[in-house]
Amino acid sequence: MADSVNHITVEDVRKLALPLGTRVVAGDGHLNRSVTWTTVIYLENKTPAKALQRGEMVLVAPPETNNVRQITDVDVVRWASDMQASAVVLSENASPTAIAEANAFGMPVMVLPGGSRVRLVEKTVVSLLVDRKGQLERRATQIYRQLTQISSRNEGMAELVNAMARLTNKSIVVQDKRLKTLDSAVQPGLIGSWDDVENFLKNLYSLPIEFQDRLRVGEVENPALLQSLPIPGLARLVAPIITRNIGRGYLSIIGREGDLDDIDLLVAEHGAAACALEMAKAKAISDTEKRLRGTFLDRLLLGDVSQQEAVRQGERFEHDMTQPHVAIVLAWQGDKTPSSRRLETLVNQVVVAQRAAALVWQREKENELIVFHATDTKDPIDTSMKLAKAFVQEIQRQYPGTRFAIGLGQPAREISAWRNSHRDAVQALELAARLQTDTPLYIGDLGVYQLILSLSDREKLLAFCDKTLGALVEYDMRQRADLIKTLEAFFACHGNLSQTADMLIVHRNTLLYRMNRINEIAEIDLNRPETRLALHLALTIRRLLAMN
Repeated sequence: MADSVNHITVEDVRKLALPLGTRVVAGDGHLNRSVTWTTVIYLENKTPAKALQRGEMVLVAPPETNNVRQITDVDVVRWASDMQASAVVLSENASPTAIAEANAFGMPVMVLPGGSRVRLVEKTVVSLLVDRKGQLERRATQIYRQLTQISSRNEGMAELVNAMARLTNKSIVVQDKRLKTLDSAVQPGLIGSWDDVENFLKNLYSLPIEFQDRLRVGEVENPALLQSLPIPGLARLVAPIITRNIGRGYLSIIGREGDLDDIDLLVAEHGAAACALEMAKAKAISDTEKRLRGTFLDRLLLGDVSQQEAVRQGERFEHDMTQPHVAIVLAWQGDKTPSSRRLETLVNQVVVAQRAAALVWQREKENELIVFHATDTKDPIDTSMKLAKAFVQEIQRQYPGTRFAIGLGQPAREISAWRNSHRDAVQALELAARLQTDTPLYIGDLGVYQLILSLSDREKLLAFCDKTLGALVEYDMRQRADLIKTLEAFFACHGNLSQTADMLIVHRNTLLYRMNRINEIAEIDLNRPETRLALHLALTIRRLLAMN
């Protein structure tokens, strides 16, 4: 952080003394000029004859009603430049000519927010010049009040971030507990480096070690820490966002090394507190909506909801209830598993990432998580199966080795059929749990699985697989080929060669060559229905035995 020095710069005055919301309209590259004192001038007077000390800040009072202006803002800028003033602060918008002149002279020009009282501004600037510490404390109170008022007015996280960017003239990033960016404001000078900045921020181990354990971050004495970034010349102040003594996210103020100062530290501290209020409010709203949704879905499964009411409630949840839906049920398996809340959070993350339309509901008493997926009308099962497999991938990524089961029900095209889809999904989940497989099982496949499971002679099942598929498996192992994979894709696409080629990402001619090789190596004829049935059954048995 920038060292405290005896002299006060224009930027110090902007941050510490001028009203919050003051805008820099010209000469922003010269805000490091020293300010020695301040004086007020009036546009009704002719160009001031009094001399200025070098480095004085010129405050321009608004003209009184009906008074004739003797000078313009252009005159003020030229006069201030001649007198080597540090900056000009206007009470009303600057003219384009004044801005152009100021930029040409390298003269900082700022505009006060409407309703500012110039004499009060003068008093505040003088207070800063004679008592920096006292003014810093007063400014801290102003900053906290402004940021918390934004939250109390329900203006949202985006306005909080923008306000902090205006206060600091730095880039601001607010992240959640998983370091996902919730809102940000990037200063133009950092746009070229921003991809590198974002890559750094998303890494947990990029946080100061004191902030990495969010369960203990509330014990850290310092509300914000200074940290150099791996991007040359950049640094950040990072503060944890804490609610109920647990870290819920992080606020970063990013700027040039040496430019982060006391005001930035105050904004980091009070900004994190304001963000905590915003997050707590958003969570309370989310929890209320979740309870309402759970109550509604409970009634729906009891058959206590009409089609008309369901559509109306769906509009409240911003969900189209008229689409066909597939129930997907998930549950942890075994003793040592993550919490049911963690599974719900993980599933919601996947739903958002996949942009899937779904209602997610945690039934804690039943130890299950239900996802009612608004699926594709033409291809409902494959579409919902794709989402279920995305759940599998994310669970395996975050919790490798943890056991779980997933079941899918039949598509429900009417509200009254949702309970049947859920019942089917629970049956599929129970079989998945019995088989100890994390492969999502669809109720429509259970007939074949249950038939195979009823055959207790495992050796005969293995012999049947070996007789039917053995030559292909041996060829794949010896030649590192993909004939079994090709056959599975062929049946998954219901024998459609074009779709099979697309699934395997191969040319149609390549697929035809593989299909001919399957016929030759296995000594079969895939055109015969009996042969296809045997192969499909053998593949199912092979997959089922591998699951079990």
